Amino acid sequence: MRQKWGAAVEETLRALLAGTFLFRGAPEQALMFALSDGRCRRERAERGTVIYAPHRFRRCLAVVLAGRVQVNKGELIMSVLQPGDLFGAAALFNDRADYATTLTARSRCDLLFFPQALVEELMARFPAVGYNYVAYLSQRIWFLNEKIDALAAGSAEGKLAQYLLTHSREGWMEWDCSATGLAKRLGVSRASLYRALDALTASGAIRREAAGIRLLDEERLNGL
Repeated sequence: MRQKWGAAVEETLRALLAGTFLFRGAPEQALMFALSDGRCRRERAERGTVIYAPHRFRRCLAVVLAGRVQVNKGELIMSVLQPGDLFGAAALFNDRADYATTLTARSRCDLLFFPQALVEELMARFPAVGYNYVAYLSQRIWFLNEKIDALAAGSAEGKLAQYLLTHSREGWMEWDCSATGLAKRLGVSRASLYRALDALTASGAIRREAAGIRLLDEERLNGL
């Protein structure tokens, strides 16, 4: 469902977008140019809506403004996007007929779409935007390498440690699935997952809390 902009862009929304990888450090004019362009579209996706799928997607870069978006590769949950996160880079600057993952709204979501032509114009007008885009792609390469490391890690402890390092923000990872779901992501049994959690807790590497896991010793986790 397409959402129309109000008379002015909300200050909180503008601040959220200014903090995304695309506009971070770029002139304020870059953000205002993008938001005022008629090709920029704000839309809402209800819970359960498939936003992008391998054979149904757009040549757009999108920002999650509100809500959460789950990213799947087949049955494997790759990540859960939060407000301020972006998706769709894999749909730009190539002629592939398919998209790499499936994105589903885990709650009601507000999304902002920038079509490829608008992204190209932003890069041409504002070099900082182009630099930010290249930096983002480099970070994605590292993320995927870490994902491979997590899947290839030999022990349940190693898999869990790599997963926590990859998905944590400032030393904190919020629970976004059940223990069964996390075990499936890691490719281990529930029993092995609980043993790994207990071992990492006993070693002082993590602290389990009701809402998530606090990383206390990232150097120890990196060594697993």
